[in-house]
Amino acid sequence: MSRKLLFLDESGNHDLGTSDPDYPIFVLGGVIVDRDYAGGPLAESMKRFKREFFGTEEIILHTADIVRNKNGVESLIEPTRRRQFYEGLNSLMRDLEYQVVACAILKGEHVARFGADALDPYLLSLNVLVERFCFEIGDMANGGRILAERRSRVLDHDLEIAWLNLRINGTRFMSGRKIERRIDRLVLIEKHRNIAGSQLADLVVSPIGRAVLGKPTREDWEIIEQKFRRRDGRYDGPGLVVLPKK
Repeated sequence: MSRKLLFLDESGNHDLGTSDPDYPIFVLGGVIVDRDYAGGPLAESMKRFKREFFGTEEIILHTADIVRNKNGVESLIEPTRRRQFYEGLNSLMRDLEYQVVACAILKGEHVARFGADALDPYLLSLNVLVERFCFEIGDMANGGRILAERRSRVLDHDLEIAWLNLRINGTRFMSGRKIERRIDRLVLIEKHRNIAGSQLADLVVSPIGRAVLGKPTREDWEIIEQKFRRRDGRYDGPGLVVLPKK
């Protein structure tokens, strides 16, 4: 059994004190990839895709930049070019080998239910995803590693404290001892690092948020839906958790 990587990214604002009426949700999601595949076929496929559309491997695919046509993808402002890009990107996402896990928190409902006791959405979501990752790894020592993008010094510190707490106290369904045994470490990486797995994680989280909110979906959601981690054919729970539960 090969060792696995979990690349994490987020969509929406984790701050419970602010809310965007058009996007009142926070999603922490990611992709689980075999470690050898991440550094080999996944990386090479993404490099090939970038060379085809931009003539360079140095472009970093961020959803926000693609939407705004900036940071190297300005050519996508041309409609035909944009359509061809999305067709190619959807084909790439469909062909790559990965599993999607995500936790979506409806912020208004979360605060209404728990009030002052409402947990930070990022840290609550992290608990959920660490559990799913541990289930996927199985009882393999150092079988997995988590890679998350840096945010700010304060938030990164909070995340490192939360990770330490998980390794000590565990979660409702996974003991700290098992987490420490199965996941060797949490790595924080800079946003400008050109890492294929991180970019793939970035591409999956926003479509998940739109789908959970009931907004119109696109082909990327149909692809992501097929990639969710499943158990007995279902992804609701094993792959996607929406909180608070009804």
